[in-house]
Amino acid sequence: MRFSASCPWPSRQQPGGPWAPSNPTWALTWRVTCSTTQRPSSAMVMWRGWGGGPGTQLNVHTQLPGPLATGTDHGAILDVLTNRTSAQRQQTTRVFQALTKQDLLKSMEAALSGDLERVIVGLLKPPAQYDAHELRAAMQGMGTDEDALTEILSTRSNQQLREILAFYQQDFKADPEKDIASETSGWFKEILLALATGKRERDTGIIDYALIQQDAEALADPGASSEGAGERTWISIFTQRSPEHLSRVFGQYRKSHGLEVEETICKRFRGDGQAAMPALASVCRNTPRYFAEKLHNAVKVETRGDYQAVLLALCRAEDL
Repeated sequence: MRFSASCPWPSRQQPGGPWAPSNPTWALTWRVTCSTTQRPSSAMVMWRGWGGGPGTQLNVHTQLPGPLATGTDHGAILDVLTNRTSAQRQQTTRVFQALTKQDLLKSMEAALSGDLERVIVGLLKPPAQYDAHELRAAMQGMGTDEDALTEILSTRSNQQLREILAFYQQDFKADPEKDIASETSGWFKEILLALATGKRERDTGIIDYALIQQDAEALADPGASSEGAGERTWISIFTQRSPEHLSRVFGQYRKSHGLEVEETICKRFRGDGQAAMPALASVCRNTPRYFAEKLHNAVKVETRGDYQAVLLALCRAEDL
């Protein structure tokens, strides 16, 4: 026999109620479903906006991992976390803590393992914090993960980069730029450090044809006043101009010189820099396509079970 027990939302005269949200215009109702022979094993948490303005509803149903459950329902976890926005997942984490007195992140780490654990734990962190931890992981061990470093630093906005570097300093008590400088070398290091400064221009919507021509010519003839001057010109343009502007520069470069910028990159750069610069060009040309190609390449690797399920679910996620 199963039954439902409902607890009413604490009144406004109870500001210290255990589930009181920071915003008083939100109400929280919850229902714990359990059996007569088992401790609570699942929870339904529902937010409803009320009192002026449109309401928002979020339903969360998840198996409680760890000591509160006899088993972990992977399907419920995937359904909840991969069908919510990042902001909703952070709300879920806070309410889970209030409802169960457990840390959801630690519970997931205890209940899951392998690739599935990595993905789910990543989903529970704020995006900037997740990126900060991925940056750290990319620079740990015997070698660096050049692809991860390039992706994070080249595809995030200036504001996102500032948040990532702040989390890095907070969580690891280290300077991310110093770590990049010590763990990488050559032109690849110069590219990453330029990206980390977060000085990329924003698109104003105004097409500057003179600057397009100027940048295209600078890429074609960057000068040779000193050793490495040409490469630094390329890095400066690639890491500071807006993607929209750069896409037009690439078109003008092809029109004027009969070459794609990627062809010149292969001749001018060596090592990891030769891989990073085409990635930057790809991001600037079409960021969604850049991520689509990475996803396509990732799923070529054999994946099974829950890890495959979460990858497919994330393809439909609002904030992928």
